[in-house]
Amino acid sequence: MPNTLSPTLRVTLIQSNLHWESVEKNIEQFSLKIKAIEEQTDLILLPEMFSTGFTMNASAHAEAMDGTTVQWMRKMAFQKQAVITGSLIIEEDKKYYNRLIWMRPDGSFNHYDKRHLFSLAEEQNTYVAGKHQWIMVWKGWKIYPLICYDLRFPVWARRKKDMDYDLLLYVANWPEPRIQAWNNLLPARAIENQCYVAGLNRVGTDGHSFQYTGESAVIDFKGAPLSHFEASKEKTETVILDKESLEQFRKHFAFADDADEFEIKP
Repeated sequence: MPNTLSPTLRVTLIQSNLHWESVEKNIEQFSLKIKAIEEQTDLILLPEMFSTGFTMNASAHAEAMDGTTVQWMRKMAFQKQAVITGSLIIEEDKKYYNRLIWMRPDGSFNHYDKRHLFSLAEEQNTYVAGKHQWIMVWKGWKIYPLICYDLRFPVWARRKKDMDYDLLLYVANWPEPRIQAWNNLLPARAIENQCYVAGLNRVGTDGHSFQYTGESAVIDFKGAPLSHFEASKEKTETVILDKESLEQFRKHFAFADDADEFEIKP
C-alpha cells in the first residue's frame, strides 16, 4: 500500500540539461533517463519547468492539466511504480502557473503552485503565485515539495505542528552566479527544520545564455550532505533516506518544541 510506512525512502534525482522551449525533446530525454534507472526507487525528481526550461513565454508553451506532459508523467509513474514530480507551465482559467505535479503510480496526483515568483526575471508578470502549502504523504513519509526561489524564504518552509514533514524538496532552475546561495541554503533548511532536504537543479545553458551548474544535493537532518552532485555534469542518482534515525534525532534534540508560533496570511 502506498501510504503504509516504509522505514526507508529511495529518492532519485535526475540532474539534466534542458532543451529550450521544446516539450517534445525534453519528454524524449527524460523518458530515456527514467527508463535507465535500474535500482528500485520510490520518488523521482525532475527540475523546475522540466519540459521547457525557465521561460516567460507561457502563452506559447502552457499546457492544460490533461495535456501532453501530465499524461506522460502518469505513464512514467505507472511504469516505474514511483511518484514522479517536477514543475511545468500550466494554463488554467486563462491564468498561467509554475506548477509542480505530484504524480502517483495509480494516476492520481496533487499539485503545488510556486509561491515566490522570481522578480529579477519578472516571473510575477507572467505567472500567478500560489497560496497554499501541501504536504504529500507517500509510503508513510510526509514530504513537502517547493520550487526554486521558494528556497530563499524560510518562513514558507518552516516545519511546525500543523505543517509537519520528514522531507523537504526543491526542484529548481538556479543559475550559476548565485549557486553559493543554493549550496548554503539547502543545509540551512535541513538544520532549522530537522528534516531531510533534497534539492534538484538543472545544468547547461538556457535560451537567454544563462549558465546552470546543477550541484544538486541531498542533505540529512543535521545539515550534512548525503550526496552532492558534481558541477555541470548530467547525472542520475538514488539516495536512501532512513526514517528511524530522523525520528531518534528529533526525539533526542527536540528544539522544535521551543519554536515561535506564527501564522502565514494568504
